Amino acid sequence: MNMAKPIYSLVIPIYNEEETLPELHRRLSELMERLDAETEIIMVDDGSSDQSFQIMSDISRRDKRFKIIQLSRNFGHQTAITAGMDSATGEAVIIMDADLQDPPEVALDMIARWREGYEVVYGARDEREGESVFKKATAAVFYRTLRKLTDLDIPLDVGDFRLVDRKAMDVFNTMREHSRYVRGMFSWIGFKQTGVKYKRSSRFAGSTKYPLKKMLKLAMDGVISFSTAPLRLALNAGFFIAAISFLAGTWAIFVKLFGSGVIPGWTSILVVVSFMNGVQLILIGLLGEYIGRIYEEVKGRPLYIVKASRGFPENSISEE
Repeated sequence: MNMAKPIYSLVIPIYNEEETLPELHRRLSELMERLDAETEIIMVDDGSSDQSFQIMSDISRRDKRFKIIQLSRNFGHQTAITAGMDSATGEAVIIMDADLQDPPEVALDMIARWREGYEVVYGARDEREGESVFKKATAAVFYRTLRKLTDLDIPLDVGDFRLVDRKAMDVFNTMREHSRYVRGMFSWIGFKQTGVKYKRSSRFAGSTKYPLKKMLKLAMDGVISFSTAPLRLALNAGFFIAAISFLAGTWAIFVKLFGSGVIPGWTSILVVVSFMNGVQLILIGLLGEYIGRIYEEVKGRPLYIVKASRGFPENSISEE
């Protein structure tokens, strides 16, 4: 039996969520009963090493509204989101995580704002259960710093949980950069946007898929993808250090000529040389980050590779 064209598409990246999937299926099924139009659920397996794909496939066999994409390896959360959005056919596409920290029921509030004419409706975290003080503090600092470094109006304390209108989604899907910071990309495209406040719950089961290392990489992607401020900072730091060096050199010459003091010996020289070499390596590394991203783009590789799919019409999924 063919389903009518969906009005709503829910895109959910999955990575080792076998413990959460049964409850996720139940909550999504209840949500769809409350929605006012046809809905599809697109679950993207981002190279899981547990039984997630098998569980998802079983769900898809029992409920045709659930469609599955399996990527050939772990391409990362932001790319998995993109793979799902590429295949979504709804007029409103809702992005959410599988860990149930973002309650699926909030989609009802997002849809209500979409019906009012908003083209992007993002979830704004009013409370954050189950997160450490360190994570909350670093997230607050990062979002506020990023907002100051860029010319974009990136909402504070907002993740990837959002509803996107088809018009905005079609524009987003033309953006194929590899170092993806999805929430920043949605701010960049503009359109009429608003937020819906919600209480972020604790993870239902399992462990976080965003440890500190991945959080730092995401933060780096956000800064470098949307700001050249680090390069300007490096330039200003270079001028500042050059000015300090000039003053220090002038003082050293004065002391040598007039003998009014003692010129520091090997210790001070070693400290200065080591400091300068460290600064140079930092600046070279910063330039390397930007150049490396250029290198990644010019290779022209696909963003992801699809290994298998379930519930889609034949040949409807492409690798991009």
